[in-house]
Amino acid sequence: MSDSKIRAKLKEKYEAIDQDLDTHLEGLLHSKPINYWDYIHTDTLLNLQIPRTDFPDEMVFIMYHQISELLFKMVLSEIKQVAESKNLTAETFTDKIMRVSRYFDVLTSSFSIMKDGMDIEQYNKFRTTLTPASGFQSAQYRKVEFASTELINLIDRRFRDSIDRNTSYEHAFEHLYWQAAGKDFVTGKKSYTLTIFEQKYKSEFINFTRFYKNNNLWSKFKQLPKSAQENKALVKAMRHYDYTVNIKWVMAHYNTANHYLNIGGETAEATGGSEWVKYMHPKYQKRIFFPELWTEKEKEVWGTNIE
Repeated sequence: MSDSKIRAKLKEKYEAIDQDLDTHLEGLLHSKPINYWDYIHTDTLLNLQIPRTDFPDEMVFIMYHQISELLFKMVLSEIKQVAESKNLTAETFTDKIMRVSRYFDVLTSSFSIMKDGMDIEQYNKFRTTLTPASGFQSAQYRKVEFASTELINLIDRRFRDSIDRNTSYEHAFEHLYWQAAGKDFVTGKKSYTLTIFEQKYKSEFINFTRFYKNNNLWSKFKQLPKSAQENKALVKAMRHYDYTVNIKWVMAHYNTANHYLNIGGETAEATGGSEWVKYMHPKYQKRIFFPELWTEKEKEVWGTNIE
């Protein structure tokens, strides 16, 4: 593109927001050229790891979880584009779903870093300093779930039949499957870990789900024309994402936790005090984002015969 055409395009751009092009061009004279470390904020990033102990492998633990949170942010960015799309096609939907699946493929395979990359003795010493923090307190992962499916599919399996889509959000929230990580459903008493998590994020979750109630991936799929819903590539991508998140990634997490917490045949308590085995294993909760894309037999055996 010629210099005159570039200037004309820039003039058009800045006039559209009532700005003077020459002022912005003059500003370029004083701006510094960008470099890699400033663009990525490398120094800031590398100073975000603050261990609580002197055990070297705690750094592995911290950085692994920070990387996971960055990947969750990437997932949410892709889902948001689907949620906000006004003219969604099967091809665009498929592309976005496969992107988020690849992010979860990375999350799944990366558990070997945790499983085989930390000394068990070190882990079981520094983990005591993390009490009462718990991995289930990842607000971004909860948002990924809210943005992926309708709330009914995230309800604790024990209460799913007694709650419908017309139930108030407050009541449904109290019966989400991850409440089991810190709540006695008989007494209603919540653990400190769950209580402080809700104090920080519950209002944010409520606001988040106001938009995603009708714009989550499953709802957006059902809003597509029938021909798009029958698109084989899209259905395959949706099933792949569902299986990747709710079985493959969960089981990689489960097996890693079991590697460190199953000591001498006995299961140690999680740092947040949760009954993590039944909370995590997919065969207990049968979390499925897109239930109608699976056969009754597939749903019946969901999460079984998997180690």
